[in-house]
Amino acid sequence: QAQLVESGGGLVQAGGSLRLSCAASGSGFSVSAMGWHRQAPGNIREHVAGITNGGSTNYADSVKGRFTISRDNAKNTVYLQMNSLKPEDTAVYYCFAEVVTGGRGTDYWGQGTQVTVTS
Repeated sequence: QAQLVESGGGLVQAGGSLRLSCAASGSGFSVSAMGWHRQAPGNIREHVAGITNGGSTNYADSVKGRFTISRDNAKNTVYLQMNSLKPEDTAVYYCFAEVVTGGRGTDYWGQGTQVTVTS
């Protein structure tokens, strides 16, 4: 059984930076794709960025050039470096991971971490 634990959210002024982390803990599994979604009040959850275990990345158009996703495969940890933050980036950020056990993949989600950007 895997568990995702997030950290790094907070309050920042527009133009500032934050770094989110998410670690998959447990044993008996491997981790395939990892990434981040976010959900602002009144909005649906949207994909922000993803990364494969080979290091291929993808980003939502709204964050390209400002956010960088990376991972440490040895630690089963994914990071999201967020620069040039805007008020519209305010949301709860959720990490996800495709956890593979016995050849089968299951999506796991973190508990969410609040990011608030003030103008």
